[in-house]
Amino acid sequence: MKVLVTGGAGFVGSHIVDLLIEQQHEVSIVDNLTSGKKENLNPKARFYQVDIRSHELDQVFEQEKPEIIYHLAAQSVVPPSIKDPLYDESVNVAGTLHILDLMKKVGSKKIIYSSSAAIYGNPVSLPINEEHPIQPVSPYGLSKWIAEQYIMLYHRMYGIDYTILRYANIYGPRQTPEGEGGVVSIFVDKLKKGETLTINGDGRHTRDYIYVGDVAKANLAAMTEGSQAIVNISMGKETSLLELIQQLEAAFEKQVEFVHGPEREGDIVYSCLNPTKAAKALHWQANTSLAEGLKQTIQG
Repeated sequence: MKVLVTGGAGFVGSHIVDLLIEQQHEVSIVDNLTSGKKENLNPKARFYQVDIRSHELDQVFEQEKPEIIYHLAAQSVVPPSIKDPLYDESVNVAGTLHILDLMKKVGSKKIIYSSSAAIYGNPVSLPINEEHPIQPVSPYGLSKWIAEQYIMLYHRMYGIDYTILRYANIYGPRQTPEGEGGVVSIFVDKLKKGETLTINGDGRHTRDYIYVGDVAKANLAAMTEGSQAIVNISMGKETSLLELIQQLEAAFEKQVEFVHGPEREGDIVYSCLNPTKAAKALHWQANTSLAEGLKQTIQG
């Protein structure tokens, strides 16, 4: 199929592109390289260095006429969304709306949207299922949810199919320790340099860590499965920062030095997503353990 991946030079997007190319789909990539990297680009895909808010995107859609859109391009970090919510909204909401409008114009069939656990906010109960109240605690979480609403609206108005994937905390090779970097990439980078780790808060904050290879497979499954579905993509397992450090000690085979720092504004304390619906809708489940995923990440 003709597939366009926004954010295809990024951490998650590049892994999805690689799988699509393996499956012999015709792939084009749109990425402004704000956080994406040229070295992540698959040479078998066509690349357009274009911002999703730009009118240049109109030309890309006219030229490519993609059937399927994987939409990953985003402002994807919580602290910058608090510092500059207008920028966050322009990329995550207006950018998504621009893509949907172009899909309508060229007759694209389906959008597979990378959403986030951040839309749920602080959990009422764990693990979080898809019916959990939507109560984001950052502009980032809100902008991802508003984009979801536009996607569903365009389905109702114009029949564009969708699958919305709400990710837990993704980690793995190609994740940078800056920008979109998650705690795993930051910790691994510091340990490789022999530096002391800083834990924000008391270390009891939990996250549901999922390996990027499993996330890419979920995206591939969504090409033909999960019509009009909203699903959590996760391991369904809580891991605290202190437990993560224990896992890193095992992976690096050395004791890890760390200090405690202040909690980050907008951070959720406990998070774990229920992936049961994804198993049914996509016939998919994550199968890479944290120990194995950390090994792959360190080898990079």
